[in-house]
Amino acid sequence: MATVTVTHVPGTTYQTRIDTADLAFFGDEPESSGGDGLGPGPYDLLLAALGHCTVLTILLYARRKGWPVEGVSARASHERLVIEEETDGEIVRRKVERIMQEITLQGDLDEAQRTRLMEIAGKCPVHRTITGELEIIDIAAPVGDSSAVG
Repeated sequence: MATVTVTHVPGTTYQTRIDTADLAFFGDEPESSGGDGLGPGPYDLLLAALGHCTVLTILLYARRKGWPVEGVSARASHERLVIEEETDGEIVRRKVERIMQEITLQGDLDEAQRTRLMEIAGKCPVHRTITGELEIIDIAAPVGDSSAVG
């Protein structure tokens, strides 16, 4: 089970310290959103997690198959859309979150191998978590509990 602790950095507007089991780094909001721009924002981190997992999943699969993948990269973007649909003569608006991931495969791969690797991209564990049935449970820590602070 992965565990990450995120703690607000005192004296900053939105900067956080992100502690994983092995390392620490900082998150922030861009200056245009009132932050100091000193680290990735929440959606940057989400897209990075997806891209990291996608690249590794493709590499692991290709290596197991002995396919000549020389490099893999994933460039992702996130947008919120408002979709209008007509239902029974009424316009219904719904919000859709969309992530586009552009995957570059380098190496002497044939079309069948490229097609299969693109299919494998959608099977990475983070992709499955995001698109699957996800439950997030927020639990209030006891007052005075400092174990959550890095």
